[in-house]
Amino acid sequence: MSNTEHTGGTGRTGTDAPGERTPATRTADAQALDAQALDEQSIGAAGERLSTAPAQDPETASTVLPALGLTGWVRWFWRQLTSMRVALILLFLLSLAAIPGSLIPQTGVDEMKVNAFKESHKTLTPIYEKLQLFDVYTSVWFSAIYILLFVSLIGCILPRSTQFVGQLRSRPPGAPKRLTRLPAYTTWRTEAEPEGVREAAVKVLRKRRFRVHASGDAVAAEKGYLREAGNLVFHIALIVMLLAFAAGQLFRSEGGKLIVEGDGFANTLSQYDDFRSGSLFALDDLGHFSFELKEFTGTYEATGPQRGTPRTFEAAVTYSEKGGPDKNAVIRVNEPLKVDGAKVYLIEHGYAPVVTVRDGKGEIVSQGPVPLLPLDANVTSQGVLKVKDGYKDKSGKRDQLGIPMFFVPTFAGEGQGQMFSVFPALVDPRLSVSAYHGDLRADSGVPQNVYQLDTSKMKPFKDARGDILKKQLKPGETFTLPDGAGSITFEREIKEWASFQISQQPGNGWALTGAVAAILGLMGSLFIQRRRVWVRAVTAEDGVTVVEMAGLGRSESSKLAEELAELADQVHSVVPTAPDAGAAHTDDAENPEPAEEAVPAEGASQ
Repeated sequence: MSNTEHTGGTGRTGTDAPGERTPATRTADAQALDAQALDEQSIGAAGERLSTAPAQDPETASTVLPALGLTGWVRWFWRQLTSMRVALILLFLLSLAAIPGSLIPQTGVDEMKVNAFKESHKTLTPIYEKLQLFDVYTSVWFSAIYILLFVSLIGCILPRSTQFVGQLRSRPPGAPKRLTRLPAYTTWRTEAEPEGVREAAVKVLRKRRFRVHASGDAVAAEKGYLREAGNLVFHIALIVMLLAFAAGQLFRSEGGKLIVEGDGFANTLSQYDDFRSGSLFALDDLGHFSFELKEFTGTYEATGPQRGTPRTFEAAVTYSEKGGPDKNAVIRVNEPLKVDGAKVYLIEHGYAPVVTVRDGKGEIVSQGPVPLLPLDANVTSQGVLKVKDGYKDKSGKRDQLGIPMFFVPTFAGEGQGQMFSVFPALVDPRLSVSAYHGDLRADSGVPQNVYQLDTSKMKPFKDARGDILKKQLKPGETFTLPDGAGSITFEREIKEWASFQISQQPGNGWALTGAVAAILGLMGSLFIQRRRVWVRAVTAEDGVTVVEMAGLGRSESSKLAEELAELADQVHSVVPTAPDAGAAHTDDAENPEPAEEAVPAEGASQ
């Protein structure tokens, strides 16, 4: 053997350099490491071939993509905003944003409840005010949500409307080459001519309100376009609701008025106790009407676990519209009086004891009902009578009186602690009064609550022990003030009052129409099925006509096969199965109802 013999294919000679090891002299461990390295190299190459990651070209790997630019970013934002996903997210956010408006008192609904909430929650009030939670529906963040939703819906509707119009103008698509691949399929053989079969199919399909188009050897029909129409109606209805909501906020007016039995109201700005309106509302838009509260009727459950629950809660009124004749009406809870574009709602009720105040000389300086605000469900009430003018003390000096009052329609009884009511009806009424004299600060320029007394510039009448003088009165009793300062009489007559809310919201009708249309459109988009039917009739080699019918739905439904069976049965009644259809079709000849064959084809899943 030559001394230059090659081994292992390495090209090396048999004589190695000092320190080198030939393949023949390598250890088993070294050979194992070489084999492992070869395997890893092979697996890595195969893994690279199997990877779905984009290949990295060394020359273009470091290429920087161009920036989108202003136009690109605007286009990207518009596509995101007009996507169905974002529209659903905004609709969900709008529903979430309405929750605080239902849980937290709103200034536009009941300002008195808002003030009471602020007094009871000193810590939360600044936070709620910064977040505009007392005016949720006019807040910046709520407006931003529904404006974005409005734009998103328009962006969704416009292209889909164009597409839908194009579908209505287009013809149903032609029949596929292999109808057997469709989910519902049936066939039979008939002696009728192919043209006769297609004419019969056209009549049957049109009678079932399919859009039909005959082309070549087949008839194509399509039905269920109202599904997309319902979808569009749903989205358009949402836009109508948003517009109605915006109009209701911009052009609305809403005010409250407390009226004692026998008093009236004219729909002018000066008559309201409180009034709010939208930014685009004009005073000329106020309805021209007036009404008078004749009587308030309230009855309550007298016994049982529901004792004190209202059973009758109604106000009998006489109203006049635009100077016309007087009309009678009864206003109940959730049954408002509708007059000249406005609605008059019955909100609350309470008592107004008739009180007579005399000065030191015995002259009447104030007489009439004093409305008191209820504090609980049993109409425990409180308020203030302010005598600003006409009062003089025993020396003839002009002064002013402030008389805090606490009223209960049904007195709990002596020894029951603080005076409170145990029933909302007038069973055993009591009136607790005290008196202050001095400056009512009515001319200070600072707005005052008519139901609260500012005693900063007033002094109370005191008894012999130096305590604030108070007196609990029954109907007909008199409280005589000390030092000849006068008297306060609780008359036997006790009137009732009712609080009304007069509102004009022009968008309510449109909002209701949009809500009904949205429900109908949603039902149409969910329950109407889009489907297509094809009928092919060709002459076979033996001269007999082969009829094929197949159906395809836009969504899976078991009704597709049933509908195709009904259509095939009607067509088959016109072009029945040939008597000599052959052994393969004996069943069709014996049972002329091809509807039995309208089942999913074997190739439907291919």
